[in-house]
Amino acid sequence: MNARIPHSKLDPVLALRQISQAWDDDIVQQLEDYIRIPAKSPAFDADWASSGHIETVVQHAAAWIEGQKIPGLKLEIIRLTGRTPVLFFELPASRGQTQGETECAASSQTVLMYGHLDKQPEFTGWRQDLGPWTPKYEDGKLYGRGGADDGYAVYASIAAIQSLKSQQLAHPRIVGLVETCEESGSYDLLPYVDALRARLGDVGLVICLDSGAGNYDQLWLTTSLRGMAGGVLKVEVLTEGVHSGDASGLVPSSFRIMRQVLDRLEDSATGRLLPASFHCEVPPERLRQAQATAAILGEELYKRFPWAHYDCGGSTAFALPTTTDPLQALLNRTWVPTLSVTGAEGFPDFKSAGNVLRPYTAFKLSLRLPPLVEAASAVQELKRLLEDNAPYQARVTFEGGGATGWNAPATAPWFEQALNAASTAQFGAPCGYIGQGGTIPLMNMLARGFPKAQMMVCGVLGPKSNAHGPNEFLHVPYAKKLTAVVAQVIAQMP
Repeated sequence: MNARIPHSKLDPVLALRQISQAWDDDIVQQLEDYIRIPAKSPAFDADWASSGHIETVVQHAAAWIEGQKIPGLKLEIIRLTGRTPVLFFELPASRGQTQGETECAASSQTVLMYGHLDKQPEFTGWRQDLGPWTPKYEDGKLYGRGGADDGYAVYASIAAIQSLKSQQLAHPRIVGLVETCEESGSYDLLPYVDALRARLGDVGLVICLDSGAGNYDQLWLTTSLRGMAGGVLKVEVLTEGVHSGDASGLVPSSFRIMRQVLDRLEDSATGRLLPASFHCEVPPERLRQAQATAAILGEELYKRFPWAHYDCGGSTAFALPTTTDPLQALLNRTWVPTLSVTGAEGFPDFKSAGNVLRPYTAFKLSLRLPPLVEAASAVQELKRLLEDNAPYQARVTFEGGGATGWNAPATAPWFEQALNAASTAQFGAPCGYIGQGGTIPLMNMLARGFPKAQMMVCGVLGPKSNAHGPNEFLHVPYAKKLTAVVAQVIAQMP
C-alpha cells in the first residue's frame, strides 16, 4: 500500500466563485429546459418508452456532460432490455498539480455519485403563475417539477468535478450513476448495479444528492431514510352500481368495509400503526442526533408545512400537527411508521355523482416504514392483515411492493471532519445531522454492496421546497454552496 499523502487543499472561496458562475451562466438554464419536459417516472407514465420524455432528458444531460469536455471523463447511456436507461460516467483518479508539485491521488478507492432524472406527476394546487412544466426563476428559487428532485444532481456533480479540475487538485476515481426509475421505487436499478458492479470498483464514498435539508443555513447529512410498503387496496361488493335508495341498508358500502379493513392497520384517532412488527427501536446515536437537530430547528419542524387555515371569529385558525414537541415531530417523520392514502378509484366526480351505491372502492396506500424494518416482510404482513376474513365476505385484495429503508454506517473520523470543515467554509456553520422520511431504494442496495463505504446523502429539499407537491422549487443559492461542499469533501477523501 502506498504511504498516505497529505490531502489536496481546495480553496473554498475560489470553488464557490467558480461554481456560482457555472450555475448562473449555464446550469440554471439547463434545469429550466429540464423542467419543461414531463419526464414522469414509469409508475406515472406506462407509455414512457413511446412518449420519449425520459429519453429526452437523458440525452440532454448526456450532451451537456460531454460538452464540458472534462479530461479523461467517459460517459455512456446504458440500456437493459425493457428497462429505463441509466447514465454512467467514469473519471480516473488524478495526481493533480499544486504550485508546480505533483501530488498522489487522495485515495485508491472510488467515489460513486448518484442522482435521478425521472419525475413525480403534476399534482394540483400550483400557484396561478406557476406550473409543473413551466419553470420560473424568482428570488433565487427555481420553480417547477423535478428541478430539486432530482434533476440538479447530475449537473451539480459535474460542476463539483470541474472545480477540482480547475484547481488542479488530486482526486480519487469517480463514477456517476444517474437512473430514471427512482420515483417508481428504483425497480430497474438493481439489474444495472449488478451489470456494472465490476466497473463501480472499490467504492469508499457514496454521494447521493437526492435528499433534504433542515434549513438553508448549513450542510445537512441524512443519517437515515424510511422504507416504504405501498400498493392498491381494493374492496368489491357488487359487479355494477345500483340505486342507493333501493340497495343501501342491505348491500354493505364498499367504503365502510374499507374503513373497517384499515382499522386493522391504523388507529384512526392517533394515526399509530397497530402491528408491532412495523415498529422498531431508535438507535441511541440517532436519538442523540435527533435531540441536537430538534434544538436547532425547533418549531420550524412543523411550521414549515402549508397548513390549511380559516377565519374563526376574526382570528385565523390553523390545522394542527400531530405534535408540537420538536423532538417528537422529528422522530415521527423519520422513525415512526405512518400510513397515507395517496389516491383513490371507484368514485365519480361531484357533478357525475348520482344516487348510486358504488360497486367498489380502491385506495392507493403509502406506508412509510422505520429504517430498520424489512420491507418485504412488511408487505407480506400488510397483505395478510388486510385481506383475511373480509367483512361480509367482500372481495378484498391488496397488491403492492416495497423498499427497505436505510440507516447510515458509523461516521469515519475523516468524513466527519471533512463535512464540518466544508460546511463551515461555505455556510459558516457546522454540519447538521437529520433523518429523512422519504425513501431512496439505492441506499439500501449500496449499503449491502459496499458495507464499508461512507454515505454522503444530502440535498436541496429544505423548508417549503415541496417535492412531489405543488410549487416545488430548487433553492439555487443553497445548491451552489452544496456543490462546493461536495468538491471539498471529495478532495479530503483519504
